[in-house]
Amino acid sequence: MSEKNPIRVFVSHTFSETDDYLRLFEFLECVDRFYYVNVSKPDDIPPGGLNEIKDSLIQQIKESEAVVVLPVVFETNPDLTNFMMDVADANGKPIIVVRPYGHDLPTPPPLLKRCKEQVEWNAREMVDAIRRQARLEDTNRWEVVDFPGFDKHGEIKE
Repeated sequence: MSEKNPIRVFVSHTFSETDDYLRLFEFLECVDRFYYVNVSKPDDIPPGGLNEIKDSLIQQIKESEAVVVLPVVFETNPDLTNFMMDVADANGKPIIVVRPYGHDLPTPPPLLKRCKEQVEWNAREMVDAIRRQARLEDTNRWEVVDFPGFDKHGEIKE
């Protein structure tokens, strides 16, 4: 993955930008050297009825390498969310579910059954899951904890 070859990501929506939708991209933007293209188009509401909406979603999902499903979208419109997951499955697109934001509520079981991976609202977890699912990249990152007053030889005595 590079600037010249960004990961194409689709994020579930019902043709409106919810707070969680916008928040997800804020999280992705704060990770250095993570290049992606948002192929979801919540602002482009197709004229016509439900068939045109479904056709638009099919095209958006087909362009993606990974599909991120937000529980708030499932709560708002479970039928359309299930349709998006059906399209992702039919096109071999991995599904990543983000836990509900700011609640101690569990992720809806229908989403858990269909996802490849569930992540918290944590930028590194989100990016790592997208890399793993979209490009089969394993980041093998380690948490580094810095203890003030200590270095690699032990306690610093002044």
